[in-house]
Amino acid sequence: MLHQLLKSKMHRAMITSADIEYEGSIEIPADLMNAAGLWAGEKVLVASITSGNRLETYVQEGPAGTGDIIINGGAAHRIKKGERVAIMAFGLSETPILPKRILLDEKNNIIRQS
Repeated sequence: MLHQLLKSKMHRAMITSADIEYEGSIEIPADLMNAAGLWAGEKVLVASITSGNRLETYVQEGPAGTGDIIINGGAAHRIKKGERVAIMAFGLSETPILPKRILLDEKNNIIRQS
């Protein structure tokens, strides 16, 4: 039997920009994607710690080292620049998954990784 389990989590990420006119997605720097085990095009749940809003979108890879996490398209109406969010991806497995988790500071630097 397959179970849907957390595989990746970026906790307390800061949304640095929001672009309503973009076609959609959340842009995450490549180095943070790698640390969290996220892939370009992967579906994620974005939960705002600030407002409580939640939405699903897909990941777009951004330039490494910038710390810029950008919410795009219609999602920018629900989650805005300056909000703290948790970004989570889930996988299907018959056995437990040890998720990759990163905790970020206000500039999206990794302060803890597990």
